[in-house]
Amino acid sequence: MSDGHHEDMTTDEPPPVASIDDPHMREAVGNPRRVENAIALNMVLGIAGVAVFGAAYVQNWKPWALGVSLGLGLFFLGFGLSAWGKYLMPQGPFSEARHALHSAKAEREAISAALVERTGVVIRRRKMLGGLLGTGLGIFGIVAVFPLLRSLGPLPGLTLTKTNWRRGSLLVDADGRAIHRDTLDPGGIVTVFPAGYESDIQSQAVDQTVLVRAQTTDLVTENGRGNWAPEGYVAYSKLCTHAGCPVGLYERQLRLLVCPCHQSMFRIDDGAVPEFGPAPRPLPQLPLYIDSLGFLRAQAPYDQPVGPGYWERTTT
Repeated sequence: MSDGHHEDMTTDEPPPVASIDDPHMREAVGNPRRVENAIALNMVLGIAGVAVFGAAYVQNWKPWALGVSLGLGLFFLGFGLSAWGKYLMPQGPFSEARHALHSAKAEREAISAALVERTGVVIRRRKMLGGLLGTGLGIFGIVAVFPLLRSLGPLPGLTLTKTNWRRGSLLVDADGRAIHRDTLDPGGIVTVFPAGYESDIQSQAVDQTVLVRAQTTDLVTENGRGNWAPEGYVAYSKLCTHAGCPVGLYERQLRLLVCPCHQSMFRIDDGAVPEFGPAPRPLPQLPLYIDSLGFLRAQAPYDQPVGPGYWERTTT
């Protein structure tokens, strides 16, 4: 105004509720439909990438396939979301008449409603993109749970309560060679399996047994096991009772089986009771006998579950 005073721009009216036709809500691009289609394509590619990653993880594909599929999926989803914000969201700057600083309760509620409504208008205008974004994030959320669940691994169930050792099972090494009474010298050690299961990966996991020849005379490891270790051949489950690592080391002078993972030590002379380390219980012993041809066989299966303790166990 000519008298030098600023024009009073204050008003007591609350801002109007936004609508789809509000000029403030218009896109900054000249062809929003084309941009929307391009963004939709990126999101579809992102969804496909995340889905392929999920399939690759479940089927244990090569590491590069996991990295490429997850990387492309996140890239296209992120690119689509960024492009949506850059090209299809209101860009501003906006200016409105200044309202009075002191607002009545009804005015404050109207402002809150306007803000909520404006946000909803922007999203409702792009229902397809919102649906694609929600789908992509939903699939990614589901796929992201896969590594966590797989890292926990399956519950042992009854898989460790029974092995393939039976009465009369012939002891063989990893190459299927039968173990004869003359196979090992005192101090010798070998991993053995029941004949017929030495090449089965699933069976090897629970059947693996460490055979040590401690001496040339019979060895009694505990009361009631007087004939379990003929001619000094003693066999224990190779699965450590702490975390299931293979107990594959033998300290000859101390007559100790050693787990290389956490250094649990088991004395073979007294039933493999742990003398050091975190293992909570002895290694189960496999009773042996020597047949008429001089080959080592199992007298009976293990009399208790092998491997580490777990919450479903009913035995100690």
